[in-house]
Order: sequence, then C-alpha cells, then structure tokens
Amino acid sequence: MIIARELHKHYGQLHVLKGVNLNIKQGEIVSIVGASGAGKTTLLQLLGTLDKPSKHEMTKLEINKVNIASLSDNLLSKFRNEQLGFIFQFHQLLPEFTALENVCIPAYIKGTSKENAELKGLELLEFLGLKDRINNKPNELSGGEQQRVAVARALINNPSIVFADEPSGNLDKKSAKQLHKLFFELRDRFGQTFVIVTHNNELADMADRKIIMSDGLVKLL
Repeated sequence: MIIARELHKHYGQLHVLKGVNLNIKQGEIVSIVGASGAGKTTLLQLLGTLDKPSKHEMTKLEINKVNIASLSDNLLSKFRNEQLGFIFQFHQLLPEFTALENVCIPAYIKGTSKENAELKGLELLEFLGLKDRINNKPNELSGGEQQRVAVARALINNPSIVFADEPSGNLDKKSAKQLHKLFFELRDRFGQTFVIVTHNNELADMADRKIIMSDGLVKLL
C-alpha cells in the first residue's frame, strides 16, 4: 500500500526528516507519535503527497504501486484527489457552504455529477449520524459534528488511504472518543487504510501499529 525508503526533508539548514523507512499495509490503521518537532507532520505531508521529499539518491515513495516521483504535477493532483483523503485538526470547512456541499467538493473536483456526488455525500453523512444536519452551515454545527463532516469529505471519493493530522486535537473528550471509534468502523465498512498523527495516547494505542518518531527518524515500528 505505502512503501517509503530514505525519506529526507530539509528546510534550509534544518534537516527535519533524516531517512525514514516504513511499509504500511492495506486496511491497516497506523498511528504516528513522538514529541513536538520529531517530524511527524512533515512525514504525513510527504506520505500524503502534500509536499515533496528533498532529493536523495535512495529516496522512494510508492503508493498503491504508483511511483509518486514519476507523476507530473497535474497527474499528482489527480492521484491525490482520487486516491487519498485528508482530515486535519481544524476541519477547514468552507463557512458559506452547507454540510452536504462541503462534503461534495472533492467529488466535484474529480468530475462526478452533482446527482451522484450528493447521493454519496448523503450516504456518508447518514452513516456518520448527520442525516438531519445536511443543510446546516459549519457555524450551526458542534465541533464534533464539524469534524464528522470533514471525515465525510475525506471519504467522498472512496480513497484508498486517509491521512489524519491530530484529528481529535480540537475536540472535547467525548467527541474525541466517538471519532476514534469511528475510524475503526470506517475501516471495517469501507476498507480504507488510516495513517494518523496524534498526541492522544488512547487513539495511538488503539491502532493496529504505533510508529514512534524521534529527531526525524522512525525509532519503533
């Protein structure tokens, strides 16, 4: 599913990732933990193709048997839209759109018809317990509801992999527990792989595998 070899990332003189190697299997839920500054979010951004690794002769990133370095910018954008989903700590919903409209945006970008996008969006929102909230705008939703809308948006194109960066970091304890449970329900129903950066020990320990990072390297797989 994901094969990463010798991932390096430099920001000027700062060497943030120092040669990360890992394999992630299909359907696996993996948590990435470590102290602030360990390189967790940087790694997630590289794995999610939101950023590119620094040049290194041994670097390799393969997702679903696709060599990411071989893709043009346009093909990479298409690959990201169709194959990958993203959930962030701050839901990043567009305030002027309803819950359903926010969920459907990636499908519209993909070229899905409005009718089919809305049917899929309604299915996801109903599954996430938001059937009665589809016409509400983000400021009319609780924090937990907003994050569930963001989850539905991440799933609208049936991605193979969902990347989450501190997904429960902005939620109260009850909502966080519900979100953590939801990831496993989604994996069991839709078969997605989840890669989750978190400081939440409960979520990290629930994962199939916990990756510990320190000083830009994977210390424990």
